[in-house]
Amino acid sequence: MLATLLGLNTDELRALVQEEGEPAYRGNQLAEWLYRHGKHTLEEMTNLPETLCARLGKKHEVGRCRVVTGQCAKDGTVKLLLAMRDGAMVETVGLPYSDRLSCCVSTQVGCPIGCVFCATGLSGYARNLTAGEIVDQVLAVQEAMRDQPLQIDNRSCRIDHVTFMGMGEPLLNYVATVKAMRLLNSELGIAMRHLTISTVGFVPGIRRLAQEQLQFTLAVSLHAPTDDLRQQLIPGMTKWSVAEIIDACHEYVQQTKRRVTIEYCLLDGVNDGLAEAHELTRVLHGLNCHVNLISYNPASGLGFRTPSRKHIRAFRGILDSAGIQVTQRVQRGSGIDAACGQLRQRATGAGS
Repeated sequence: MLATLLGLNTDELRALVQEEGEPAYRGNQLAEWLYRHGKHTLEEMTNLPETLCARLGKKHEVGRCRVVTGQCAKDGTVKLLLAMRDGAMVETVGLPYSDRLSCCVSTQVGCPIGCVFCATGLSGYARNLTAGEIVDQVLAVQEAMRDQPLQIDNRSCRIDHVTFMGMGEPLLNYVATVKAMRLLNSELGIAMRHLTISTVGFVPGIRRLAQEQLQFTLAVSLHAPTDDLRQQLIPGMTKWSVAEIIDACHEYVQQTKRRVTIEYCLLDGVNDGLAEAHELTRVLHGLNCHVNLISYNPASGLGFRTPSRKHIRAFRGILDSAGIQVTQRVQRGSGIDAACGQLRQRATGAGS
């Protein structure tokens, strides 16, 4: 299989073309075609010499994925199932808002964590994605959104916010995740503060990220305030206690001076009670954070339900009363397989 150009930054592309006997500025042109214009083939890069394209084509290909299927909800949310060059399939989502276009990317094919309320775990884990494959999801969503009649101000349909919150645990694919984040910033021009990495609580990765001194947002998917409940919900990440995860968050805040987001998916009758809310306020006391409450988006066959609005209001009220900043994620993608892993599960039949 040929090496891919997607995933190389401008400096690496400059070095590559110089190895082919071309001036370094050809690498800048190559980067522009790859990341700003999203071209799929070398032949589309019209200001590059044909001889250079021919030489590069013997060793490299662009490395773009193939759209297997896509869905679009009434609110403009786009979900794509993408096939990588080896046939591995991952999901990515485009989310239009009035003031921005956001993309949620996957970092692994499947997921080794096995959160019991997530459809991704039903299909198992295959491999990590490369940095190029992660960035490619953003390019694919941009292309898909250009075809949608979006009622938004961002007429260019250029993604300007990205969350690493799709299939997989980003910090178990640390090197590719961080390189993809840097590529999105330097090559696609997405502000670092508009990038979010979401982890289910991989403590060594959180501590390693703190040393990067980058201004992205860290989100920690806690989903339970006690060890017993968290172990039931997230069986693949039981090595570190809730206290150890929160300690790592404190360290991250101290090192970066950045607030941490705590993700909490509310499951009816499981983790949405008043006792859990009070315990969560105790656990988070003194941490510079805000809590993002997520109303569960049901996945077929998993047996969990969305809490009532009354339960959600009561849970949020306890956090508010404790002085914890709380947001509630607006549910998007109604009418399509919007929950993580559903579209791939439907296409492959995994877990059925």
